[in-house]
Amino acid sequence: MSELINNSHERKKTLKELILKLHAGESEEEVRQQLLRNLSSIPYGEVVEVEQELISEGLPEEEVLRLCDMHSAVLEGRIDLSEMMDIPEGHPIDVMLNENKELRKVAEQILEILEDIEYDKPDDVSKEILKLRGLFNNLYDADKLYQRKEYLIFPYLEKAGITGPPKVMWGKHDEIRELIKGGIEVLQVPDISRDDLLVSADIVLKPAVRQVVEMGTKESEILFPMAMDTLNEAEWYEIKKQSIEIGYCLYDPPKEWRPEWATESTLAELNKSGEHVQLPSGGFSVEELMAILNTVPLDMTFVDKDDKVKYFTQGTERIFQRNRAILNRDVRHCHPPASAHIVDKIIDDFKTGKASRAPFWISKGGKMVHIEYFALRNEKGEYLGTLEVSHDVTVYRELEGEQRILSYSK
Repeated sequence: MSELINNSHERKKTLKELILKLHAGESEEEVRQQLLRNLSSIPYGEVVEVEQELISEGLPEEEVLRLCDMHSAVLEGRIDLSEMMDIPEGHPIDVMLNENKELRKVAEQILEILEDIEYDKPDDVSKEILKLRGLFNNLYDADKLYQRKEYLIFPYLEKAGITGPPKVMWGKHDEIRELIKGGIEVLQVPDISRDDLLVSADIVLKPAVRQVVEMGTKESEILFPMAMDTLNEAEWYEIKKQSIEIGYCLYDPPKEWRPEWATESTLAELNKSGEHVQLPSGGFSVEELMAILNTVPLDMTFVDKDDKVKYFTQGTERIFQRNRAILNRDVRHCHPPASAHIVDKIIDDFKTGKASRAPFWISKGGKMVHIEYFALRNEKGEYLGTLEVSHDVTVYRELEGEQRILSYSK
């Protein structure tokens, strides 16, 4: 079969025949053995072309979606990525590859806990379930990675005439979302037994984990090389600039990527464009507003009416560490699972108008920290979101007498 190695037409024909054999019900293992006998490897671009051709020839997208996992399993390790170009640090694809590394870490932790439950046979699995809740909340962060693909990368691919693979992959995203949601719901069942948990693990938890990992493989071997070949630098820069609006998945890029010709930072671009925030009592430039918010000695985090984290201050004296991976994340997923019910209670009471403020104070690292949640409402009293304000009040508790003489703080 050596003639297939250097013949793109024959390679694609063979691959298409193998995929259709899967469609006809032939076993994955048998098809994989045929692939190993007939093809040493296949360029990723030809895999994309075959998927596109199958859809164009009438194979329903739903059927291609059903076959997606099977032919990906058959092709695993057989896709030639030798022509994949270098990816600069901070580039949208570099960010996504690192996000998938973090997702794989979460997946490994979940599987390890489930394995311990299965083989150690603990009578009480409450501690393990608490850990699994937190890990599945982290796993659902994959939604932000998928949204950036769907709304930022796929439109450029479709514009270039590549429509089949994005549709198939978007369908897989929705399947994964539902599996993860199902896993989160299972882990919220009160007093679930070990046996019931293991049954649910086989039906929902493990498939969710497996599909998240497999999606990362599909991205690395097919989507990302295809996108790098298709999109130009200006398009990638536009994707990078818009990515922060959706948010990152368990990873905050330590380095901002910017093409050499794009010499100005995002903040400089905003200021140059004359961006101005005008309020009834005055206004600010974007630069001035940022300086004010980051100078006030408070940690502030804004959660919108849909319970998504939308903003946090970046002062030098932070009490609770934040990174941009939490942006657009459900606020419940940003707190330990053990305190999620308190967050739910606060938000529900704010939305219904039952309450408007919720203060707490705790000792942290030898400091007294005051934390207060405020309901934000418009002039009509409609709920806009929640503002979390944290403040180190240790110094105020120690104040005595008065200070009327000028003295600068260090």
